[in-house]
Amino acid sequence: MRILLSNDDGYFAPGLQALAAALSDVAKIDVVAPERDRSGASNSLTLDRPLSLRRAASGFHYVNGTPTDCVHLAVTGMLDELPDMVVSGINHGANMGDDTIYSGTVAAATEGFLLGVPAIAISLVAKGASDFSGAARIARELVERYQRDPVRQPTLLNVNVPDLPFDQIKGIRVTRLGKRHKAEPVIKSTTPRNETVYWVGAAGGAQDAGEGTDFHAVANGYVSVTPLQIDLTHVGQIAGIRDWLAQ
Repeated sequence: MRILLSNDDGYFAPGLQALAAALSDVAKIDVVAPERDRSGASNSLTLDRPLSLRRAASGFHYVNGTPTDCVHLAVTGMLDELPDMVVSGINHGANMGDDTIYSGTVAAATEGFLLGVPAIAISLVAKGASDFSGAARIARELVERYQRDPVRQPTLLNVNVPDLPFDQIKGIRVTRLGKRHKAEPVIKSTTPRNETVYWVGAAGGAQDAGEGTDFHAVANGYVSVTPLQIDLTHVGQIAGIRDWLAQ
């Protein structure tokens, strides 16, 4: 099995290193990740300049672009054959609910999925200094399960792991995305040159976090696995919008 690894925290991130170490003896690993932290980059693709691909002392490759760039470049130009899976992470922080829209971690996995490769995005729900070993073991278990019994349909999984020692994780639950409250306002400040600048505010708290959601699973000590899809069509509004335009 050949697995392409990427992330949005940068090729030097400890979560990516833990992921590569956990998977290196169950599959052939290729790592292509951004040269710097690109958290929040979403599915952006660089079209206004060329990209460079370099190899670090660790053996990881890095690109001066987004997580989507990394996977796109690797799958369509660098690798001599299609990987069997794309795994993105381990992200330092949650990617639950509305986070998935902005997440570069999820975007890297999504790009693999769009290119016809089964993909997993994995995140550790932690804010401070963290131990990635539990999340790495979860990633390995999911990959080994896929090796034994591949899913029979195109698959894009968003995985969030609670910040607990592995032996305290209660299990895995298949979930839907919850929803957050409205984000906090931007933070206005002034630079030493008396220029006004703005910092994007923090994400809002969980609003839809009931049983069955990713928020609920993680809060109760379970790994959340959410199958994602790319079709954004609001099917329920097609007839209503058609009628509105016909008036």
